Amino acid sequence: MDEITIGGIRVFGRHGADAGEKDAPQAFDVALKLALDLGPAAKSDRLDDTIDYAELHRRVVAIVEQRSFELLERLGAEILDVVFEHARVRAAEVSIGKPGLLGGATATVTVRRSREGDGV
Repeated sequence: MDEITIGGIRVFGRHGADAGEKDAPQAFDVALKLALDLGPAAKSDRLDDTIDYAELHRRVVAIVEQRSFELLERLGAEILDVVFEHARVRAAEVSIGKPGLLGGATATVTVRRSREGDGV
């Protein structure tokens, strides 16, 4: 299985369960890892045979900026819903960090999903 990874996505959004966390946008660091067969794209050299990661990036940024959730787990699930709109994706994970949240430490949640029956 091949991979597409998109890391280093820094987005400002309003997510959090504690009082005041949604009052002002705060930084979130997002990384995606998609498992899929890139063989067709390697042969054809056509964007239609892979994932348009620029478009995927735009959609992830929009979710973080425009939606609001209590939990990073829920935010991750919403992002993965968008990822799995692409039939080529067999499995994926998203990691979301809130830098500096815990006395300078970064809390990170990673959510993984795979298509049923793939055994991934």
